[in-house]
Amino acid sequence: MNTTTDSKGTFKEAFGVLQRNAETLRTQREPNIDDLLEIVQGSVAADKVCSERIDAVEAALKEALGDDRRE
Repeated sequence: MNTTTDSKGTFKEAFGVLQRNAETLRTQREPNIDDLLEIVQGSVAADKVCSERIDAVEAALKEALGDDRRE
């Protein structure tokens, strides 16, 4: 099971990890506690990558659009 990503991964890769992990958890008939730690750790790392990419895009948009745009 490939549920990990590193901080240099792309958004697409990290989002794929989140999708696969969510699907794994959704479709399990019985929770597999042995794999849960790996799934959680991979998901946390993937979420961090996605959040960093989203924050970078938002910052770039704010800079490109100027300070006239408010949140």
